Amino acid sequence: MAITIHSALWFLPFALPFCIWAALSDLKFMKIRNKAVLGLGVVFLVIGLIALPFSEYQWRLSHIVVVLIIGFALNMAGMIGAGDAKFAAAMAPFVPLEDMRLYLVLLAAIILAAFVTHRFFRAFPVLRPGTDDWVSWTSRKFPMGLALGGSLVFYLALGTTYGMPTP
Repeated sequence: MAITIHSALWFLPFALPFCIWAALSDLKFMKIRNKAVLGLGVVFLVIGLIALPFSEYQWRLSHIVVVLIIGFALNMAGMIGAGDAKFAAAMAPFVPLEDMRLYLVLLAAIILAAFVTHRFFRAFPVLRPGTDDWVSWTSRKFPMGLALGGSLVFYLALGTTYGMPTP
């Protein structure tokens, strides 16, 4: 079952604050707070009961475990941060398996756009007033929370317009 307009409309307003929090926290501190991860997880656990058929809800819970295992393997290989792995796992149940290819293309495009935008603003301090203390401006690493949070918000926003109709 691909994302429906119904489920996207339910998830988006509740997921949005946690995605923004993860993005800003990663930009400022290069850390995604566990409270943001847990908050996003609670959004799915509670709103998912309203937004999805129960059988679909149960199936999507398994996405958390799969993405968490993959994320921890990538973290142990030094490819992503632990916060990124945990946040990706909390995001996973929002995306149905049928939409995974679309979501991964969207994620790749948003990672590229976020990276270019971040590096552009990092190169011109005059364009970022009030953010001189953000760790991401001087870190060699990229704040993936910016792209992760942005991709979930963009995916859900697309779902509110182009989702499959509720049966």
